[in-house]
Amino acid sequence: MFDTMTLTKATGALCGSLLVFLLGGWAAESIYSMGGGHGDEHVQGYVIDTGADDAGAAPVDEGPTFAELFAAADLGNGERAFRNCAACHAVVKGENKTGPYLYGVVGRAVGTAEGFTAYSGALSAVVDVWTPEELNAFLENPRGYAPGTSMAYAGMRKAQDRADLIAYLQSVAN
Repeated sequence: MFDTMTLTKATGALCGSLLVFLLGGWAAESIYSMGGGHGDEHVQGYVIDTGADDAGAAPVDEGPTFAELFAAADLGNGERAFRNCAACHAVVKGENKTGPYLYGVVGRAVGTAEGFTAYSGALSAVVDVWTPEELNAFLENPRGYAPGTSMAYAGMRKAQDRADLIAYLQSVAN
């Protein structure tokens, strides 16, 4: 079935294909980088001027601060925003779900919800007490704020929504 000549041709074709890919990669690297050989600094083929080096660039208006947003928070919007949280959290004291209850979370020490024992420990390494500012940072990007947290929520992007939600959580306990 297979003789020596067929095996030799197949091996040669495989080696030839690998050689073509190797030379193609080398050619592409030399075309798209302006640097020389190994160890040289590779520079982009062209530079896009973004204006970042301009000394007279005007400061960017970042909008209102979190404190201003929190002071003007809408509790109705916060209650609607809590619907995203309701799958894993409750606002009733002592009613734990997948996550701990959030009744009185604003001002509460981290990891102290009664009856909830499934804390990951990542949060207590980052913060001691849930202030509105700490909750804001956590809700924006939970995994970025506390790497290793077991909270699977991706985060709430709009600062006003976070402020409304935190104000709602604070009002529930009062």
